[in-house]
Amino acid sequence: MADKKHYYYAVGRRKSAVATVRLMNGKGVLTINGVPSGEYLNNEMLSKLVVAPLELVAKHDKLDAIIRVEGGGKRGQVDAIRLGIARALVEISEDYRLSLKKAGMLTRDPREKERKKYGLKKARKAPQFSKR
Repeated sequence: MADKKHYYYAVGRRKSAVATVRLMNGKGVLTINGVPSGEYLNNEMLSKLVVAPLELVAKHDKLDAIIRVEGGGKRGQVDAIRLGIARALVEISEDYRLSLKKAGMLTRDPREKERKKYGLKKARKAPQFSKR
């Protein structure tokens, strides 16, 4: 049992993206769907957003993260990963909750895409109206 790695698990969601995050002691390596995070995201701004919760609690070089994410676009996936990492950090220590909450990283964004209604072109866009 001593050789088994202990990890902290959490789930983050945003729109249709779902990310499962496992944090464990390590050197600060993040892998997303089996690929290094920089290679998967290939955008510096998105990479900074992903590691923001770890940097806030000064654990970005002490914890490894194995992340599985599916659904949505890149930005939705990044927000889901960020929420998952923040929730996993709270699993590690309740002391992180206050700083993460203050930074708005523990709040799930409830906005979802509105469904298309029949008789309309999109969710709210209606065909042009004409009296005659």
